[in-house]
Amino acid sequence: MKKRILVTGGTGLIGSYLTDALLSVGDYEVFILGRKENPGWKDNEIKYVEIDLANDWNEAQLPEHLYGIIHLSQAENFRDFPGKAKETFYINTLSTLKLINYAVENKISHFIYASSGGVYGNGEEAFSEDQHIGYEKNTGFYIATKHCSEVVLENYSKLLNVFILRFFFVYGKGQNKNMLIPRLINFVKNEEAITLQGESGIKINPIYVQDAVMAILEALKINESHTINIGGPDVLSLKEIGEIIGSALKKEPKFIINQKEIPKNLIGNISKMKNLLYTPQKRFRETIETLI
Repeated sequence: MKKRILVTGGTGLIGSYLTDALLSVGDYEVFILGRKENPGWKDNEIKYVEIDLANDWNEAQLPEHLYGIIHLSQAENFRDFPGKAKETFYINTLSTLKLINYAVENKISHFIYASSGGVYGNGEEAFSEDQHIGYEKNTGFYIATKHCSEVVLENYSKLLNVFILRFFFVYGKGQNKNMLIPRLINFVKNEEAITLQGESGIKINPIYVQDAVMAILEALKINESHTINIGGPDVLSLKEIGEIIGSALKKEPKFIINQKEIPKNLIGNISKMKNLLYTPQKRFRETIETLI
């Protein structure tokens, strides 16, 4: 008998790749929770649950006999603060509480939450999961909602298998053009300058979406609770990323160097990811070719 999985944010970058992966494995029956049905979904492959997480909703609408919930939904307008603060909080935090509570009440085995590496703030060295995280008042409302959700989920982590996955700059084909890597591609393509903090800009370790999905699939198999960084194998400065994109486009990237700014690096230590879940295979230089 197939295990029932509910995925929120199924039309987003990670969600769309994850849905395909779950179906290809063949062990799962997939339910997608969203505001409106995607006409590309086939009725016999995917079940649809119409719920708008940005508004109040009833847990009775959720499917029964689930094996796992994968909560990937992200507030689209999170940059609009305070205009869309309520919507952002409902999707990122309140819905997390309602979903995890439903999971406990219905004896669901696994709950996987898409958090952000941004909860660490920034620093020179790669961040590890065992580091203490305190609320930094300058991290912004979006990260505040992610931090709140992590605190909520930690309280449930002894009641079922809870995975808090801190994603570091996931990228891939079909991504929203407002996200970092698509924005950098457009800068180089349109011969616009990329602003750097310091000589080289911030350093990050972006992860290709297929590697991120493989980590999620492995989390569904583990009967423990964990917080795990999900990042890529390459630590790159913004300047290096721009140069790789320029090489793929055969265009010379332009940069504006702001010497007054100190680079706000955000790098995730992925040792735990590699030990428990999956070792990322995709290198940035090879994957950027497929996007361009």
